[in-house]
Amino acid sequence: MERKAATQLPPTYWRESARPLTSLFFVLPFLATYELGMLTLNQQGLRNGVDVWLRNSLSHLGFGQYFLLPLLTCAVLLAWHHLRGEHWRADRRVLGGMGIESLALGLALLIWAHGLSGLMRSCEISWPGYICATGYSRGVNWNHAVGMLGAGIYEELFFRLMLIPALVGGLATVCTCSKTRLFSAVLISSVLFSAAHYRWEIDLGAIYWASDFGEAFSWTTFLFRATAGLFFAGLFVTRGFGIAVGAHALYDVLVVLS
Repeated sequence: MERKAATQLPPTYWRESARPLTSLFFVLPFLATYELGMLTLNQQGLRNGVDVWLRNSLSHLGFGQYFLLPLLTCAVLLAWHHLRGEHWRADRRVLGGMGIESLALGLALLIWAHGLSGLMRSCEISWPGYICATGYSRGVNWNHAVGMLGAGIYEELFFRLMLIPALVGGLATVCTCSKTRLFSAVLISSVLFSAAHYRWEIDLGAIYWASDFGEAFSWTTFLFRATAGLFFAGLFVTRGFGIAVGAHALYDVLVVLS
């Protein structure tokens, strides 16, 4: 029986690795390294913008405990797993394969960034270099590498795990085709993901809002981040939350260390 189970493992890898419970086991080392790194290294300034937004939102509601956000991240994945009605067992043998797959996908995005950079420069369009989720590479810095793990976790949590299902549900009032709603949600979330990396100022007279994080807007970097958003959203839909987080985090780490 054990030999038969081993021969059945490869065909089930794609299904098992996409399950929320397996994603939780895969993401936990990233989450622990990031949160403990930010705490022990005292590098709060390296926190990702979405991380800061989520923490500030919880703080405004009266929940400012340090470890509440990572605990809520775990709770969301557990709730998602429960709602899917799946069994509460995870095959941890797939975790190594998920790491390899995430690294390969991160490298693929790095190659795309390199190709897009070459295309822009051949057209004599200014290009700043490889783009991280939170800015540009400043050279090898392990503290920044740890900080990049937070971008992979919390940006995927907000823009993919939370926003895409919300958009799909909201679009149900105007569109009955599930595939069209999903495609529209992926597209909208990717544009918002890209836009979130820039400083914005909105002045409507009685309403004024300005973002505290981000960089000056550039169409070239916006285009790349939008395509990266489509890439991560596609991974989330087809491969699950864990692979999307792994590819995102490892891409950013590769950029910092390259």
